[in-house]
Amino acid sequence: MSRHFALVPAAGSGARFGAEIPKQYLELAGRPMIHHALAALCRFERIEQVWVVLSPGDEWWGTSDWSALGPKLQVLYCGGATRAESVANGLHAVAGGVADDDWVLVHDAARPCVSRGMLAALCDELRDDPVGGLLAVPVADTLKRADAEQRVAATESRDGLWQAQTPQMFRYGLLCRALAGRHGVTDEASALEAAGYRPRLVKADATNFKVTYPADLRLAELVLSTRGA
Repeated sequence: MSRHFALVPAAGSGARFGAEIPKQYLELAGRPMIHHALAALCRFERIEQVWVVLSPGDEWWGTSDWSALGPKLQVLYCGGATRAESVANGLHAVAGGVADDDWVLVHDAARPCVSRGMLAALCDELRDDPVGGLLAVPVADTLKRADAEQRVAATESRDGLWQAQTPQMFRYGLLCRALAGRHGVTDEASALEAAGYRPRLVKADATNFKVTYPADLRLAELVLSTRGA
């Protein structure tokens, strides 16, 4: 039976957030934000091990206590210049302990509100899928395309459009091959698409949002507080 592993790329600086430290280490509900994402993955019983991929020069990880996350967590100091490069480096670093048909769930460090129910739905729906897939939500808002002056150039149809989330779950061997030479893709599903595959969309909900701006931290804390986190 295929095993499940999780990998969290966390080598980025979070420049859009405008903070003095990398976004993943900002305080959220009394912990570094990344702690909540890692805790959800470590608590999920189907995941055997969780790897967090950090920059080789990371100065912040060692300033916090991560012991509450238990023995599943392993730190890999092999992050790259892009998300895809960090994921590829992390997959290469663990090659000796993972089989080609094992599942790898790649999750954003800045999505602290992923729930056990979402993780279970992802694993259940993709269990026999030949490709794998990702959590996502159908686009609900009206979409406007802007011109160079930031005026509306067109209204785009939202029919069939989904907003990609994480985790994104694919077989280890397939993911390694898809990422090879594609370090510019913004998520794992894009790498699979570029390789000719069609990842499956697994419906999640809007609480699994990515913390991108300061106001998102307050919203994430509210979501976590309703769950007793």
